[in-house]
Amino acid sequence: MFFHRQELQFKASPEQPDAVYARKLQEVLGGQYGEITVAMQYMFQGWNMHVPGKYRDLVFGIGSEEFGHVEMLATMIAQLLEKSPLGVTDEAVQADPTVAAVVGGTDVQHAIVAGAGARPVDSMGNPWQGAYITASGNLLADFTSNANAEMQGRTQVARLYHMTDDHGVRELLSFLLARDTMHQNQWLAAAAELRENGVEQLPVPSSFPQDREQTDVSYQYLNFSDGQHASEGPWASGPTPDGNGEFSYHEGTTTSAPMPPPTRPDARFYGTTEA
Repeated sequence: MFFHRQELQFKASPEQPDAVYARKLQEVLGGQYGEITVAMQYMFQGWNMHVPGKYRDLVFGIGSEEFGHVEMLATMIAQLLEKSPLGVTDEAVQADPTVAAVVGGTDVQHAIVAGAGARPVDSMGNPWQGAYITASGNLLADFTSNANAEMQGRTQVARLYHMTDDHGVRELLSFLLARDTMHQNQWLAAAAELRENGVEQLPVPSSFPQDREQTDVSYQYLNFSDGQHASEGPWASGPTPDGNGEFSYHEGTTTSAPMPPPTRPDARFYGTTEA
């Protein structure tokens, strides 16, 4: 059961309207690493989790907070659009609101579709999609993905911070940056504990027996680039992070196989073949 309380986690209001910046904020709302993505990702991980207890409580707790962040950003976008001019202020362009919106970088659908409100899209107007989320059922894989999502999101918020001088907007972004800091550390700590307690190990999934791999190439760095320095990294020699082997370095592939003969699809597919 979900319960919505009509209050926000943090108070911040923009100093002035800014339709162009409202469009920029759409990225961290409805983009690949936006708040909608992490909220849905954490919730689906919880719904798909087969282990009750602290890990399930963790993803539900952070996921619920992220839904609050969706609302905070949607509210800020609406505030930025409130009483905002339709485009740039040049009189010659402003006479045509559509042209002004394009030139000014605003999202015309903020006005036409949402009535001066936020939309579940990224900064280019691409609709948010469920394909963005990762919920595999493997906790180490998911928690590592979560840490990446928070890192990418925090990077984008940090960039947005420097794209405005509005004190109120920066206050909100400062709060979101702090929460992203916490969430990055939470996911990394949870992933580390999974390994420490032997719940899951590298390589993921650790329950698949490695002796069923082609183990002769499990830890080979195969260099397919003309770069000269890849061999100098810790991924080319020394112990592997999973503790199961030693890295080795090879220029190019160590195996090869001839191309198989061309396939011949069923004639009802009407593919062009030699026959």
